[in-house]
Amino acid sequence: MGAELTLGAEEELHLIDLESWRLSASAPQLLQQLDAASYGAELQRTTVETNTGVVQTLAGLRAELVRLRRGVMDVARPLGVGIAAAGTAPRSEISDFELTSSQRFGAMQEKYRLLVDEQLICGFQVHVGVADRDLAVQLAQRVADRLPVLLALSASSPFWNGHDTGYASVRSLVWQRWPSAGATGPLASAAEYDELISDLIDTGVIADSKMAYFDVRPSAHVPTLELRVCDALPLVDDAVLIAGLFRAAVRSAEIDIERGVPLQARRAPIHRAALWQASRTGLSAELLSAGPHPHPLDAADAVRGLVDDLRPALDEFGDYEVVRDLAEQALGRGNSSDRQRAAFASQQSLDDVMRLVVGETQSIGEGP
Repeated sequence: MGAELTLGAEEELHLIDLESWRLSASAPQLLQQLDAASYGAELQRTTVETNTGVVQTLAGLRAELVRLRRGVMDVARPLGVGIAAAGTAPRSEISDFELTSSQRFGAMQEKYRLLVDEQLICGFQVHVGVADRDLAVQLAQRVADRLPVLLALSASSPFWNGHDTGYASVRSLVWQRWPSAGATGPLASAAEYDELISDLIDTGVIADSKMAYFDVRPSAHVPTLELRVCDALPLVDDAVLIAGLFRAAVRSAEIDIERGVPLQARRAPIHRAALWQASRTGLSAELLSAGPHPHPLDAADAVRGLVDDLRPALDEFGDYEVVRDLAEQALGRGNSSDRQRAAFASQQSLDDVMRLVVGETQSIGEGP
């Protein structure tokens, strides 16, 4: 293997007032009590970000996610605050936005206006160790058609500004408004990627490489390939599933490169259409099949097909049984978007949906 294929993750967490069930702008107070190496601020004061250590296994990643969630919960509890790992907090409204005080974030708000003012969203990023940046760029091109299934599994943001949007992941639509979001287009090397970033910075539209918000990218600060399309996930099991599938997709792509398998890249509009379909219906209807000429495919068949296709790489890591079982569990209970809608249909109250999301996020038993 030319890649290290270690694992790490960044998890963004909404802070929720447990009395009003509204967003709580308490991040500055909480971060004063948390280790800056593992926790950080986001654009909005209603969110904290956790950063796991580098691990080798899915069990290790699970332990890190649990440890970091518990760390936030411990300092938030005395303030009457809970955490919600979801693409959007179901009861959030645009008026809830409060900008984190920093020179960088202030400059971003001045430049991007509505994009910052409505940035009440949380994602889940997975890092897979790939120190060779030329290899990382090639791998990013080859995993692209796996992304819609990962987005559909993660979809946790049906509600936006107090109402049901009709989408399973409205977060992904909000995110795609950024000028540097989406696919990079064809790139063959790190030099081409760096030239693209340099050209974007030279336009003045983005300030630096950290603002290259591509679906998958060589990380701006660590030697990894970073997945960026997924909603934050309330259940740790689902986060572990996403990480296991993404690492296996990276390894599978590396094997194809080693074997000289030609890249069959999707055209940009097809890639965008496949991601849009995943954001619209999640697991509740059809996704688009993999490959350059996709067709509609039942979502459950798409998930099981991905697990089967990645089995050689999953077996290599000893992850197949765990990932297969987690995928079946996810299909059985639906994604978070499905569960949130079911909770609302039962009680007709977004407060009850908030209780569900917070309850799932904070149910962090160690697990197998």
